[in-house]
Amino acid sequence: MRKTRIPALLATATTVLALAACAAPDDSGDDTKTESGTSADEATSAADFGDLDALIEAAQEEGELNVIALPPDWANYGEIISTFEEKYDIEVNSDQPTAASQDEINAANDLKGTERAPDVFDLGQSVALANTDMFAPYKVENFDEIPEEFKDPDGAWVNDYGGYMSIGYDSAEVPDVTSLEDLLGPEFKGKVALNGDPTQAGAAFSGVMMAAIANGGSADDIKPGVDFFGDLKKAGNFLPVDPDSATIESGQTPVVIDWDYLGAAAAANVDTWKTVVPEEAVVAGYYYQAINADAPHPAAARLWQEFLYSDEGQNLWLKGGARPVRGDAMAEAGTIDEKLWSALPEVAGTPVIPTNEQTEVATEYLAKNWSKVIS
Repeated sequence: MRKTRIPALLATATTVLALAACAAPDDSGDDTKTESGTSADEATSAADFGDLDALIEAAQEEGELNVIALPPDWANYGEIISTFEEKYDIEVNSDQPTAASQDEINAANDLKGTERAPDVFDLGQSVALANTDMFAPYKVENFDEIPEEFKDPDGAWVNDYGGYMSIGYDSAEVPDVTSLEDLLGPEFKGKVALNGDPTQAGAAFSGVMMAAIANGGSADDIKPGVDFFGDLKKAGNFLPVDPDSATIESGQTPVVIDWDYLGAAAAANVDTWKTVVPEEAVVAGYYYQAINADAPHPAAARLWQEFLYSDEGQNLWLKGGARPVRGDAMAEAGTIDEKLWSALPEVAGTPVIPTNEQTEVATEYLAKNWSKVIS
């Protein structure tokens, strides 16, 4: 499941598939050798290349990096990409920026063996854990500073940034919101949007989980959350539009259930926009970073990971309002941007972070029942 990204347009998907069918396989990445003599796509750390400088050189020889589903205004990815390009003189090809997590996996399968395949993934929990066989284990230089619960021990995946599920709303268009129950009121008719499909998008999944906890459910029982959205639809309040900055600024989606850092970024030009994390349902979550085992630019993919988990990369995510996974370690070391770190909103209540097992159970329930209540 993805971030809350808007599902890719059918036309875009068709174009990608057509290009995939026509593209010739490119095995150039397999020919890149590290200092240890292994190929770049088998390297599990910068040490396999010799050191970080040697990894940089190998990545620059490849000259390109393919990323997918990274909107420029999502956790500051626009600046992250441009900074990486300028720092290393490597061109970043950003495909389907509004795609969902499952779209990333689909693209990797459809484009496998071509130079257009994604080199790296940024995925919601359930999609990431369902596709770990597609990931190449790799440990960045700062791997030991990442808490154990936020990484695979072999580096197949690592959590990157996170936040809290929230309700964002235009206070000039609707009454103040203090709880999810408020959204069932007549003042919210046709105004409440969920960012994505919870069977495919990570943020939407967490939005339903938040509703479940607020309505007597738990991380083990997402049914009350599905029922809540069913009630929201029956009341005529559910708005089947994937929100983004354009829909928020135009007033099309005056209420948005989304990650707190995304809502704030999307509504940057709406002075009357407010964001609330319901105290009765504090849901936290991180996204998953991984390298495509079939990456056409394996050295660049590994350098991208090194950059993202460096102090510079982590502070760039923080600049986007997201909480970087190395934040606590950097705060202790004095390398965090203290002004941005201290400006993060405080959240009342005990955060709920669903386990992998709980996410799998909830995902299965959603697959069977979501369309029944929302269609």
